[in-house]
Amino acid sequence: MIPKHIAIIMDGNGRWAQNRHLPRFVGHREGAKRIKAIIEHAGNVGVKYLSVYAFSTENWKRPQKEVDALMDIFQKYLKAEAKNMLRDNIRLIVTGRKEGVSPKLLKAISEVEELTADNDGLTFNICFNYGGRSEIIDAVKKIIESGEKNISEENFKDYLYSDIPDPELVIRTSGEFRISNFLLWQIAYSEIYVTDVLWPDFDEKEFDRAIENFKSRDRRFGGVKDVK
Repeated sequence: MIPKHIAIIMDGNGRWAQNRHLPRFVGHREGAKRIKAIIEHAGNVGVKYLSVYAFSTENWKRPQKEVDALMDIFQKYLKAEAKNMLRDNIRLIVTGRKEGVSPKLLKAISEVEELTADNDGLTFNICFNYGGRSEIIDAVKKIIESGEKNISEENFKDYLYSDIPDPELVIRTSGEFRISNFLLWQIAYSEIYVTDVLWPDFDEKEFDRAIENFKSRDRRFGGVKDVK
């Protein structure tokens, strides 16, 4: 069974560049190019939602030159891909905090979200200036402001950044075994697949390997198989 929602921690851009004696921003640029092929392939194999971890709330700690490069790459990506997303029936949503993000970039994000809002093919969720703990804290603040008293797991979801289904599969590239503050609420029962491949080298075959591995998992959600 193909996962309806796959989330990807796109790790390894910097190491990819360093391995080639190139500036780190070159790795980020190549990583952005890789996204396009993976979105197209994900839609072709039947994935309905694809989330990628593009910039975390912790990434502001990186050197200013690298942060500026990441912002510029994202802005150029939106400009280059907006019409393609519209043509390919892809809906874009960007989830994360707005604080610290330039008005120019926020405007570009809003424009592409509005442009693709009625598309009903693949939903592409870019987690940008995103942190799982921040999302939970922001949800709690919304609940307090609303005055809601009867909170359950089901209606807590209504206060998160988006209403898309939880990921069934989380892929992490570059061989690191960490969640890195990504979708902490949503991945409670997600299957996790780690590959040593660095993100700029992550291709359609690697994506398919992750799905095949997912198909072999026995997902019991805390239960057990029937025992006679």
